[in-house]
Amino acid sequence: MSKSIAILEKYWGFKSFRPLQEDIIDSSIYGHDTLAILPTGGGKSICFQVPGIAREGLTLVISPLIALMEDQVKSLQKRGINAEMISSSMTYREIDITLDNARFGQMKFLYTSPERLKTNLFIERFKEMKISLIVVDEAHCISEWGHDFRPSYLEINTLREIHSETPIIAVTASATDRVQADIIKQLALKKPKIFKGSIARPNISYQVIHSTNKLREVINYCKSHKDQTGIIYCQTRRSVKFLVTQLRALKLSAGFYHGGLKHEDKSYMFEHWMDGDLKIMVATNAFGMGIDKSDVRFVLHYEIPNNIEAYYQEAGRAGRDEDEALAIAFWEQKDLKTMHQQLEIKYPPIDRVKQIYNSVCNFLSIATGSGGNESYDFDIRKFHSAFNIPFTEIYHSLKLLQLNETITFTENSFHPTRLKFVIGNSAIYKFQVAHERTAQLIMLLTRSYPGIFDRFISVDENELSRRLKLSSKELNTQFRFLESHGVADINYQSNLPKVTLLTERLPDGYLSISPEIYLNRKKIEKDKLGAITDYITKEVCRANFIRNYFDPNENTNNNCGKCDNCLRQINQELSISSFWKKVELLLPCELNTICVELNISTEIVSEKLRSLILDEKITLTDNVYTKFNAFP
Repeated sequence: MSKSIAILEKYWGFKSFRPLQEDIIDSSIYGHDTLAILPTGGGKSICFQVPGIAREGLTLVISPLIALMEDQVKSLQKRGINAEMISSSMTYREIDITLDNARFGQMKFLYTSPERLKTNLFIERFKEMKISLIVVDEAHCISEWGHDFRPSYLEINTLREIHSETPIIAVTASATDRVQADIIKQLALKKPKIFKGSIARPNISYQVIHSTNKLREVINYCKSHKDQTGIIYCQTRRSVKFLVTQLRALKLSAGFYHGGLKHEDKSYMFEHWMDGDLKIMVATNAFGMGIDKSDVRFVLHYEIPNNIEAYYQEAGRAGRDEDEALAIAFWEQKDLKTMHQQLEIKYPPIDRVKQIYNSVCNFLSIATGSGGNESYDFDIRKFHSAFNIPFTEIYHSLKLLQLNETITFTENSFHPTRLKFVIGNSAIYKFQVAHERTAQLIMLLTRSYPGIFDRFISVDENELSRRLKLSSKELNTQFRFLESHGVADINYQSNLPKVTLLTERLPDGYLSISPEIYLNRKKIEKDKLGAITDYITKEVCRANFIRNYFDPNENTNNNCGKCDNCLRQINQELSISSFWKKVELLLPCELNTICVELNISTEIVSEKLRSLILDEKITLTDNVYTKFNAFP
């Protein structure tokens, strides 16, 4: 049994890998720089977690998404693997302790966002760590040609200078040839082994439906597939709320998910959908990374994203079990205009962005020359009220400031309360005896979280309140008591977004926003919007279009035979006699039933039914088609 198979079976319980996984893993285990491009659902995390366990030392994982990092860290910890993360929601002391544990402890995985790589604290600790593997997750973020460019990713190559012999593995779900070349160049990969899974998802039928009333189309589809599991993607929270209300009014089992929900509401929706209690999830792209439900039979787009990469990733959440699935994009003519307008809104004037930067700093009481590498809770609603700036301007300005490497802005930054005892066992016991009010809390914490003396531990306040039979207010009072008496360091839970200044606050007029980044990004996004527009409007094989977008050199002469364009062509060539043989078995029935059962467009079915009526094979009465000879 190979080393990689043995690790897979020990920690994950599987006896074999998916296609390409073992080759990718062995490449990293044996010290090669590696670029792995696996489609959504291809099992990318396994490809760096197994070699991280196999190699001696610490694996550093760089990822742009806090929620994804949290999920992976929890998953590794449940398997008995020592993993931790550092993020903008942590205090300086928490980060300091975590980095020290990574330097001296038995930690196997340390997850971090790319912005942390620039800090002196991280660099100095990193120099002293025994690094066995550097992982760049969502590696397309390093390329300005990628759909989610993060300038801070460009700092990763400095790690190679510190640990020049440490292998790097870069993983992503999709990357064009241009993005692949950029990843290799920017990371300075040495003779990398490149593994590229096929973009093709042959079990997914891609459909695009142009309608004058897409709401009606979506509702009709959900009504006729109400027992199936599905996702409906929208581009805004407002659309999510509107659509889920419409579905629930019709007694359809639907949940909703977007970045503005509280953590407990997100967990409730996610868990009930995963368990099958909710069949349909209406969501923004916040419902994305880390979702691995195998039996999703359909993904509908009520609103279409503005690039092929995002559409492919979202559609690819259907059919993970490799059974037949549908990905349907609905659009009305006005949607194209809206998509172009939204692109313009994403790029406010540079002077306006600078004004909002100063307003944010004033709102957070950050003095000029201070605040560098500090994180702040940012109540965007209070800021909006205080400065009367539209939400869209605030949001997109913060995103541009992040692109400019002035700040980082984390929208969905819920973090639970994290706590560490700062006195030893004997001192804790004396304090416990002397202060009866907090004795039960201390006892529960020390018994439930054995590592609480060494590192900050995330605690579940709801669970603590339940077990101690305390109100949340009383629990918080006891936490404050422990903190004020020097017993514990506590970082309290928060649902607010986070703003982190990457440099000290600059004086008025000193902030520079790179016109190259601003203008280049806008042009790139326009090009990508053009590509998704072509995907929507052109009458070509949908699957071939997607494959050709990511890999123009791949042979795409063979049409998929199952997308709406392929089926339209096939059905147009379908003879009346062949059509009659299929329809005859369905009669009596309505038009919609024939279209659904034969998977043929309404336009083509109506045309062929008219021919059958003229041939006196069928008749139409009260919207029901029957055989002609059924009537004397």
